[in-house]
Amino acid sequence: MPELPEVETVKETLKKRLLGQKILDVDIIYPNIIEYPSIKQFQDKIKGQVIHNISRRGKWLLFELDNDILLSHLRMEGRYYFKDKNDLLEKHEHIIFHFHDFDLRYVDTRKFGRMHLLTKEEVQNKKPLYGLGLEPFDSELNEDYLKTKWRKKEIPIKTALLDQTVITGIGNIYVNEILFASKINPLKKASSLKRDELEKIIFHTKKILKEAIKQGGTTIKSYESSKGVHGRFQRQLLIHEKTICPICHEKIKKEKIGGRGTYYCPNCQR
Repeated sequence: MPELPEVETVKETLKKRLLGQKILDVDIIYPNIIEYPSIKQFQDKIKGQVIHNISRRGKWLLFELDNDILLSHLRMEGRYYFKDKNDLLEKHEHIIFHFHDFDLRYVDTRKFGRMHLLTKEEVQNKKPLYGLGLEPFDSELNEDYLKTKWRKKEIPIKTALLDQTVITGIGNIYVNEILFASKINPLKKASSLKRDELEKIIFHTKKILKEAIKQGGTTIKSYESSKGVHGRFQRQLLIHEKTICPICHEKIKKEKIGGRGTYYCPNCQR
């Protein structure tokens, strides 16, 4: 699944070509991707609006238009491809945005991605963005904040870190890496973490995500951020999908925690 670094990479890739462009029309091949408003309202409202900026909130892309904001969540395998207007429609191309001399096609093998078209007022007070936690680079992300959020959480820290209402944008791959770098066992209860452990989590969250953004994110299996745009951070992954610990050379353990595939070293992460 695209996480914060991958979505950040998609955002920067799209901005290079889309800023100042007017959406002439939109074809909706698979309607379920449009979560709000109705299909007709979505098409009528978005037509003729110019894209002034593209930003990110957690794992959501925000296309800032004249009157509205288009929210796009890539979920498992969503991606955007620029295509020539005369190119034939390919399998898994579900939403087609038409511009003056090119198309932007939303491609999603699993059809899990979702889009919302909201007014600027609605974005602030309505889901999906309302209720999201702090961004990983927010200055308010500190030990006191996490201590308050997790003081009653008797769940594994692996599960707690995936909660988007506390810290938004981090997913499974990066949580595995953050906990390994912090030397914290993913099964440890979130409520039991000491201040120095919370400090380590914050430090390594920022460090790892910053480096991943610099490397264009992580390309694993079939995911790429855009056509031909592959991240390089997978070369720097230390624990995720590995078999031997790079520190102590013991066997890495893989198990499901909260339904998510979790990699950790029982020796280094006691």
